[in-house]
Amino acid sequence: MNKFKIYANSEYLKHTIQGYFHTDYVRYGNPGNPDYLNDLKNTFNSYPKEKLHNAATKLYNALKEDLSNFDREFTVCVVPRSKAQNSYSLEQLFFKGVVKMLIKELGFNDGSDYIIRHTDTKTTHLAHSKKGAEFAGNGSMPYPGITKDTCNISKDVKGKYILLIDDIYTKSVNIDEDAIQALLDNGAKSVIFYAIGKTK
Repeated sequence: MNKFKIYANSEYLKHTIQGYFHTDYVRYGNPGNPDYLNDLKNTFNSYPKEKLHNAATKLYNALKEDLSNFDREFTVCVVPRSKAQNSYSLEQLFFKGVVKMLIKELGFNDGSDYIIRHTDTKTTHLAHSKKGAEFAGNGSMPYPGITKDTCNISKDVKGKYILLIDDIYTKSVNIDEDAIQALLDNGAKSVIFYAIGKTK
């Protein structure tokens, strides 16, 4: 597991946050890249179950290795996908499903439903892609406060030590920064961040 800092910036995040990640993300298809993260997105809900289960197994192994190092006092939350949660099928929510499984298995407090998207935003990895831009969907690109505007945030966040998990962290996108700030503004005692992949 690797450490990094998510630095405060004037727009999205007021305080520098400790971050962790499992491996570098160096673009889909490149040697050593965690392509299983893209497979789990199952963007068009078209992947066969075998492909999804293989990807989920790889995620499970990486997550278990790293999460085992964190104190069990943490409440684990998950950064929601870009569209409203009720617009996804179960086959598109495997990432969150694996996290929930490990929360229970390892004995963390379950905050995986503390942030629920109710309004679509743009799918940023598609919006930034020449080939995928037309499939990025409705809604806004990231702006300060987008998490509060498009998500329901549980009152149970208040006073909790939060471990916030996402699949891929990309510095320039600011979705994770905004989610961290939203948790702090809603009373979280502290937030640390973890992603499987960190864009190099």
